[in-house]
Amino acid sequence: MYRAPVDEIAFTLKDVAGLRRALDEGRLGDLSVDLVDAILAEAGRFATEEVVPLGTVGDRNGPVLKDGAVTTTPGWKDLYRRWAEGGWNSLTGPEEFGGQGLPTMLSVATLEMWNSAAMAFALCPTLTMGAVEALDKHATDALKRTYLPKLVSGEWTGTMNLTEPQAGSDLNALRARAERAADGTYRIFGQKIFITYGEQDFSDNIVHLVLARLPDAPAGTRGISLFLVPKLLVDADGTPGRRNDVFCASLEHKLGIHGSPTCTMIFGDGFVAGEEKGAVGWLVGEENRGLACMFTMMNNARLAIGLEGVGIAEAAFQKALAFANERRQGKASGWSGDGMAPIVHHPDVQRMLLTMQAHTRIARSISFCCAHALDMARVSEGGQKIHWQERANLLTPVAKAYSTDIGSEVASLGIQVHGGMGFVEETGAAALYRDARIASIYEGTNGIQAIDLVTRKLPQSDGAHVHGYIAELAATVAAFGKSGIDGAAAVAARLDQSIEDLTAATRHLQSMLAAGETDRALAGATPYLRLFALAAGGACLARAALADPSPQRVALCRFFAENMAGDTASLRGQVVGGADGLLAAGMHLVAG
Repeated sequence: MYRAPVDEIAFTLKDVAGLRRALDEGRLGDLSVDLVDAILAEAGRFATEEVVPLGTVGDRNGPVLKDGAVTTTPGWKDLYRRWAEGGWNSLTGPEEFGGQGLPTMLSVATLEMWNSAAMAFALCPTLTMGAVEALDKHATDALKRTYLPKLVSGEWTGTMNLTEPQAGSDLNALRARAERAADGTYRIFGQKIFITYGEQDFSDNIVHLVLARLPDAPAGTRGISLFLVPKLLVDADGTPGRRNDVFCASLEHKLGIHGSPTCTMIFGDGFVAGEEKGAVGWLVGEENRGLACMFTMMNNARLAIGLEGVGIAEAAFQKALAFANERRQGKASGWSGDGMAPIVHHPDVQRMLLTMQAHTRIARSISFCCAHALDMARVSEGGQKIHWQERANLLTPVAKAYSTDIGSEVASLGIQVHGGMGFVEETGAAALYRDARIASIYEGTNGIQAIDLVTRKLPQSDGAHVHGYIAELAATVAAFGKSGIDGAAAVAARLDQSIEDLTAATRHLQSMLAAGETDRALAGATPYLRLFALAAGGACLARAALADPSPQRVALCRFFAENMAGDTASLRGQVVGGADGLLAAGMHLVAG
């Protein structure tokens, strides 16, 4: 059974991501190390003792739709109530509307635990937190007063409505429409698919954030507006009133996250008898500028989705490690007991487990560092604010894509460690693999994250920011090499080669973009993102070993350097020399 790794999460936050230094410098107000530890300990207790027991129930007993209403997994409604009453939804919410105003670093740390315990359950509050941020930054004061207190507390939940049957990642094809009403509101019409928790019985109201076009809107993404569309219209006293013209038409039957209702939502189809058609909505931000508002929510969500990958990977590693210490098979030279040896003694099983552990710790470190950059951008001014915002921009696609990729990979290795028992549902290893697979697809596929990294994030500050970051990685590895830790110099030499691979690949892509060779640059985008993560990850493991030179941390850093870091040379080869072959061969795949 999963047990929240509170000590490891706290260590990564403080000594790898930079929380301890921020606290020592007084950058985060009255927050103290003791308070951080107390919050993480209670989150770990809640995740382990209250969420985990109901996680399996959600996988086996998904939500049910009847007459437009969704009944969620038995026990989940009460679990959500206890979770919200514990203040977890308000952790980073604006204090003006009842939030605790705590750093993003604490939010992502707790998100990891919720996702390890039950990813399908964690999805609901994840989207609500994103809705809070979007409304806080872009909504009118009147909308904030009406909706934010309940969203911050978790009494109401939020959704994000982008995707349509013909419009997935390309929102140019979006058809949902909005019409202006005489009273200053809007009427929304259209269909949205894949809407997570679009209907549920957790909360008193559901606040949908919906992208739609006005009749006179410009073509393409420049003509998209964002609207707040509540399930229940709010009366003057702030309580939910009559039903709005929006409903759930169907639930998807999915590979994983069975406990999460994934809805097809219909707006403005006359669901409310006797009322004029059209879902009543309020504009968020400016007309035709909705995508900028929605990206506030999406960027929040992308980091949060990265934590889904970290959470699944941690749960899969724990499950595989426990099984490997119990399952006996064959002989092993390191086993002196009676009978067959626990399979954890076999070198190949150790290789799989260490690979799982290294990937998980790297993904956690990159994600927490991204959250740290967001926090530093929030409390900084001038050039420092720009620096930290660019750092968050740089790390967000890496945190999302690498973490969710390794979520699937680590869960797959977990099944392999279990052998045949991993392929059946009894152990729960298969459920983690099924849940993990969606995370690399939604909130912008990982291919889109790689495109974003290469075309939008590498050019920041005329290309200088990424090289500044790489220099920081090199400095960390150099410090590790000179630390006097046994074997550190040899390990650092291997890690330094990965950083050199990253430098060369980065300069190559920047030169391709400068020359207008966009397709050649994009051909290397996905391998570049993995190369970036591995080079950064090696430095993160070295930083962890510097902060705590325990035998286990040093050994894991060495394992990574000798067994995984070498992949960066191959990835560099794909980025620098693979484009022409890919594009030439790719033409043979094009029909017609």
